[in-house]
Amino acid sequence: MSFLWKRKKKADEDEPVDPNARSEQLGIKYKDLAVLGQLMQAGADLTKPRHALYYLYFPSRELAEGAIVEAEAAGYSCQVRDPLPKNPGQWSFICERPDAVLDPPGVIAADNLSQGIADRSGAEYDGWEAAAKP
Repeated sequence: MSFLWKRKKKADEDEPVDPNARSEQLGIKYKDLAVLGQLMQAGADLTKPRHALYYLYFPSRELAEGAIVEAEAAGYSCQVRDPLPKNPGQWSFICERPDAVLDPPGVIAADNLSQGIADRSGAEYDGWEAAAKP
């Protein structure tokens, strides 16, 4: 299920926006802009490096472990976790960086890497989170 957010297109017109669509101005997905907005509301200076986590879910341990090489080559450390009882066929793949810079090029690069790994492996990229303070 996907949710659509609304943004003002014209002064008196609302238009639903796909959260996976990219902003024309920055090239960042709207769902990522929402996370950045929350971080800024918490006082984050997005030009400073900080700890960030990225979440993917794989249909097998083998596929998840195979993705580690690509993510680590891009500077991430990763771990594969066994499925939770409520999701027996879903291995968690968590990548992290202690030095993620959340400027537009950094957010786009992390999204492209995570979504690319997911697309090539039949996985689901579920999103990311970051510390408000470096």
